[in-house]
Amino acid sequence: MNTYDFDQTIFNPDSSYAFYIYCLKRFPSAVLPTVPKSLKKALEYYRGRLSAKLLKEQLFSFLPGVPDVDEAVADFWRQNKGGLAQWYLAQRRDDDIIISASPEFLLRPICDELRVSLIGTRMDKFTGKIQGENCHDREKVRRFREAYPQAHTENFYSDSLSDSPMAEIADRAYIVKKESVKPWPV
Repeated sequence: MNTYDFDQTIFNPDSSYAFYIYCLKRFPSAVLPTVPKSLKKALEYYRGRLSAKLLKEQLFSFLPGVPDVDEAVADFWRQNKGGLAQWYLAQRRDDDIIISASPEFLLRPICDELRVSLIGTRMDKFTGKIQGENCHDREKVRRFREAYPQAHTENFYSDSLSDSPMAEIADRAYIVKKESVKPWPV
């Protein structure tokens, strides 16, 4: 089996960012009131005073104002699935696993359409609250082992060296920059 990061690996741009912008345009009355606090929290995060989990919860705090989250996500993917990388679509396999820090509720429809498995951040789509930890860094390995205790990953693909823990458990790993796929730096 092969494992893949999602954002900026097999999809460009970052899906959480793109969904936020989509919702800002489609549901401004839900998103705009959250912007000042989100900017403040983003500053705290970049200064090292706030965790990625708490920042992500703040950024998605607009979700209670979205009338039908499932329909918004479905419409988002109707408009954005063109962002899927052609190199990935050409090699996609049924046993692929996407492992991402993006919320599962956001990635589930596109992963179902691709007919691949998903491990992502467990976020309540009605509140924006994360259950457990943000699925990032070593948490990806923990969640992968939890879901597939006997699994072996042949190839791992990511755009970020922060995914080194996943790269370390794969036979081979690759760094991805848009359509360029190269061996993982040693």
